Amino acid sequence: MAQLVGTADQPEQEQFSKDALAKASKLFLKMAAQRGEWVKEDELGKYIKADWRAGSFIRSEFGFNACIKDGRSHLYNKKALQKLGQELKARNIDLSRYMEYRRSETEFQKKVSANKKLTKNKHPYELPSDIKDITTSPPPTPDVALVKADLKRLKDEFFQFKMSEYIDIYRDNHAMVKFVYYFEKYLDPQIKRRCKKWCDDFNYANHALELITKKKEVFVPVKEEDMIQL
Repeated sequence: MAQLVGTADQPEQEQFSKDALAKASKLFLKMAAQRGEWVKEDELGKYIKADWRAGSFIRSEFGFNACIKDGRSHLYNKKALQKLGQELKARNIDLSRYMEYRRSETEFQKKVSANKKLTKNKHPYELPSDIKDITTSPPPTPDVALVKADLKRLKDEFFQFKMSEYIDIYRDNHAMVKFVYYFEKYLDPQIKRRCKKWCDDFNYANHALELITKKKEVFVPVKEEDMIQL
């Protein structure tokens, strides 16, 4: 490095110390090696099979802390990413799809609790002074058997129309339509409408059952006879 910068050709008072340059050279090599242990946001897909949004997601969802701030972005430890990728693969988790599932689940919960939100630091309503004595009692809770019958109908419909080709059902029986942008245009509109309505009805019925019984119906989207063969 001293030869490259030509310090030997400079007057003595203008030369850098060769020992200092040698030390700087070793430090540079060490930093370069360490830099290779860190991965940028746009390189995450090589290790955990997801898009550029995965960084924020794994930090918030999985508490991934093997990362350092780099300006407005982050650098992620390669070994930790590889280990995470291996565990996701072992659990048969497609991270991109899991991210979609969490977004869908969050949106559904927002719909359920939409009326609970109030505007802060501002009076949220204007109630006319002459309105009073307008009340009612809560409606009767629907019969559990009625809700379960609705779920059974939906399950039968799921198998009848082979919806497993178009719908995913996850850990808490949250249903989502499968989506691939490049194929969406070619999907039969009737199938698309049927599947979307089925997911809405299924999630609605499951939520109703949970409100009544404090638990959701367990639905494994495989027929019993197919399970016996497996």
